[in-house]
Amino acid sequence: MTATAPPTAALDTAVAKAAHRDRNVLRWLGAYTSSMVGDSVYYIALSWAAVQGGSPARAGAVMAVSALPRAVLMLFGGVIADRLGPRVVVIASDAVRCAAALAVAALLFLTSPGLWPLAALALVFGTVDAVFMPAVGALPARITNRDQLARVQGLRGLAIRVAYIIGAPLGGLGTALGGAAAAFGLAGLLIAVSVPLLTSLRFRELPAGDRAVTATPWQDLRAGLAHVRRHRVLAPLMLAIALGDLGFVSPLNVGLTLLADRRGWGAAGVGWVLAGFGAGSGAASLLLTVRGRLPRAGLVAGFAILAGSVAIGALAFVRGLAGAVGVALMIGLFAGLGGAMSSALLQTQADPAYLGRVTAVGSLISLGLTPLSMPFAAAAAGAFGLGPMYVASACVCGLGGVVAFAVPGLRRAELPR
Repeated sequence: MTATAPPTAALDTAVAKAAHRDRNVLRWLGAYTSSMVGDSVYYIALSWAAVQGGSPARAGAVMAVSALPRAVLMLFGGVIADRLGPRVVVIASDAVRCAAALAVAALLFLTSPGLWPLAALALVFGTVDAVFMPAVGALPARITNRDQLARVQGLRGLAIRVAYIIGAPLGGLGTALGGAAAAFGLAGLLIAVSVPLLTSLRFRELPAGDRAVTATPWQDLRAGLAHVRRHRVLAPLMLAIALGDLGFVSPLNVGLTLLADRRGWGAAGVGWVLAGFGAGSGAASLLLTVRGRLPRAGLVAGFAILAGSVAIGALAFVRGLAGAVGVALMIGLFAGLGGAMSSALLQTQADPAYLGRVTAVGSLISLGLTPLSMPFAAAAAGAFGLGPMYVASACVCGLGGVVAFAVPGLRRAELPR
């Protein structure tokens, strides 16, 4: 009788090589990149169709529809990812998003239904994102070994940069040539490319006894939150991520527009500064992709957050556009490095059975809570000036680095070899 290696053993043998040379990881990377490019095209199409179909206020409401279900349901999305497995959830999510985008494209091609199908599409995407994002975060740990997860985070960061660079022009071109219907159709087709790639992945399933699921989703959620709260690395790491993102989001969104207007850089100047940030972030992702592992991961994350906070504060005091682009490049480099190291620590420190729920907590902090700082930042800029607002934001961001240095568990955290 011939012995057959179990799927887990076969996967471990297959991924002994570096992740950026492993076909299994590269198939995942292709699927993720295609899905993210489709997302970028979708947002361009949605914003254009919403503006064309109603007043600015109604268009803004359509654009905001997806935020509420994403924030409210994100934690339960992590529960679903852990219960059903991340691959099933990601494939189903991409299939639903593809079908919804193509359905709206067909509807817009055949008739002019107004804003209601756009609002429905935004609601579907927001709801699906609530389960998609935790599953995407939990998936890498099932397709590669733990010592390759930092490299996978670098690859993921590069995919996000590529999606931003390619997606917006594609969305604009599709809208210009065929209107919103063509752009939605293109978004749906790009998302559809991910489904067969994801289906072909070799995937490590958790043993039934290691799935950490209980009788009800509520109990699963409480168990996941308790896992984060009691963990010597995850708990301070979540606090560091929250503080870093709270201080980072407003200066690079609301603050940058106000700063460009004050300095006379114009809209083109905003684009150049954001390009500098993107280049820095891409360089950090490339570094992790090539190196695969940086020693003293907790200390590196803390240093990167602190250095990025100093660069954020400095941006408000730079007069020339060229200098601002250079400072933005430093912000992107340090913020990208800190974010990638934090994500890699999250991936490697969390119990695989809880990874969907742990990712959901991190995603909720970054996407659900930190944007709430933007109205306060705008009010502070109006009341006290841009300089004090940037300095205050930099101090909040820097506190994330202080947490990384002050908490022994996080400071001594290492990535697996």
